[in-house]
Amino acid sequence: MGKGMKAGKKPKNRNGGGAKDMQKQLKQLQAMQAEMEQKQAELEKKEITTTAGGGAVEVTISGKKQITSLNIDKDVVDPDDVEMLQDLVMAAVNEAIRQIEELEESEMNSITGNLGGMGGGLGGFGF
Repeated sequence: MGKGMKAGKKPKNRNGGGAKDMQKQLKQLQAMQAEMEQKQAELEKKEITTTAGGGAVEVTISGKKQITSLNIDKDVVDPDDVEMLQDLVMAAVNEAIRQIEELEESEMNSITGNLGGMGGGLGGFGF
């Protein structure tokens, strides 16, 4: 027998629950994954509309980050200043993408923020 061990005594479990805790964490991860997939599907159905140039250019983008609508006021179309129109379109598209990404991040954080007993991470799963 090893030093300090008495006959018939089992060594202490030093991993704090082991398989039971791992199963609990795995179930939490599976539930989180299902919730994230549901949120992603909901986000893909949403649309964001932004404008640039005081409304001269209006862009609508889907949650899939695809432009679904682009409206350009005819008064802003100047053949001698195409660069301005290009800049307005880029500004409106970039703002729409930024807003949809911000919405995605907020929705996903609402799910992953619920990790509670997993130490703020995903319990050492490398996520």
